[in-house]
Amino acid sequence: MIVNNLKPPYYAVIFTTVVSENLEDYEKTAQKMEVLASQQKGFLGIDSARNDIGITVSYWRTLEDITAWKNNTEHTLARNLGREKWYRTYQLRICKVEREYGFLK
Repeated sequence: MIVNNLKPPYYAVIFTTVVSENLEDYEKTAQKMEVLASQQKGFLGIDSARNDIGITVSYWRTLEDITAWKNNTEHTLARNLGREKWYRTYQLRICKVEREYGFLK
C-alpha cells in the first residue's frame, strides 16, 4: 500500500541500499524498525521495496523529528548492524515535499 494521505509540506527520508550476502536477521530487524519508527513523534508513513536494490521512504513532519529518529537507541543499533553486516553500500537523502499528486482506482 502506498502512503497517500499526506498533506504537504512534509519531509521524506529516502534510504537506498545494496545488500550484502549476509542477511541474517535483516528482514526481522527491518520490520521492527518500521514499527518503532511508526511510534515516533512526527512519523507520517513509510513506503518500501526491497530487492537487489532496496528503497525505503519514510515521511516526517519536521527535520527535528527526523533527527530524533536518527538518534533513537534501537535505530542506532540497527543502523550499526547494517553497516557491519547487511549493506554493501547505502545512501540517505532528506527532501522537503512541497507538492504531491497521484490517483487511486
